Amino acid sequence: MRLDPRRKNRPSPRSRNLKVTGAAACVAAAALLLTACGQSSDSATSSATEAAKVLPQKTTASPSASADLTEAQQERKRVLDATKTTFDDAATTAVGEVAGGKLVDLDLEGVDDDRDESPSPTGTGSPTGSPSPTDAASPTGSPTGSPTGSPTGSPTASGSPSASPGAEGPVWVAEVAEKDGTIHTVRINAVDGKVMDARVDEDQDDQDKQQTARWLAEATQTPEQAAKVATEKKKGTVTSVSLDDNDGNGVIWSVDVVGSDWKKTTFDVDAKNDTIVREETDND
Repeated sequence: MRLDPRRKNRPSPRSRNLKVTGAAACVAAAALLLTACGQSSDSATSSATEAAKVLPQKTTASPSASADLTEAQQERKRVLDATKTTFDDAATTAVGEVAGGKLVDLDLEGVDDDRDESPSPTGTGSPTGSPSPTDAASPTGSPTGSPTGSPTGSPTASGSPSASPGAEGPVWVAEVAEKDGTIHTVRINAVDGKVMDARVDEDQDDQDKQQTARWLAEATQTPEQAAKVATEKKKGTVTSVSLDDNDGNGVIWSVDVVGSDWKKTTFDVDAKNDTIVREETDND
């Protein structure tokens, strides 16, 4: 009898089918797992993005802005923060105190006291004919001037104990001239806009009045127009406007503007054609 050789163990067709099916299932499961992971990653990224949109960005607190300001800039900021009456309103109020009067000077005390006076051939630094820029008080009541020699009505004459803003708050000091050049000094509370005091300047002589009247006749542009020219050049708050001589070349409106950086820029505006003839910024 012949013996057949032993057959090798071979998987049955059924077994092979099961293995193929199992492998396919594993591949499918792996694909699903990868897809799920990808979706989870995308979801996490999307969630993080949405959270970033909702949650505010953390910012590093910067030091106080006033820490970088000079003493003069801090003083301007203090005075202007307390001022509620604008230059335009103060000008209207002041002129209303003098029948037929015209504004020749308006200053906010405590802001422009250090303003340089423009020299004139006659040696007067203002239309009221003060003897010298250093000897007489400025229209704003500068503490460096002589209270008794102020041509604009000294703090002593008006009954105010101090030229700087006191308990009543900041003050607008205006000079309004009659047609013949007679100056009236008008003090206005810069918080509520009310007139605190108004009186004629008794220190003027005939020559002072004639000079003031002549300057007003030459100035065909108003102080409000000059202020507009200045603020178009530099955005800010008008703190002073004064009629002055342009070194013998006609008259100018000298306009002070304090910007958002609390620096003061002085513009000399030709009082006949509204052109800026000089510009200077005080960096203090």
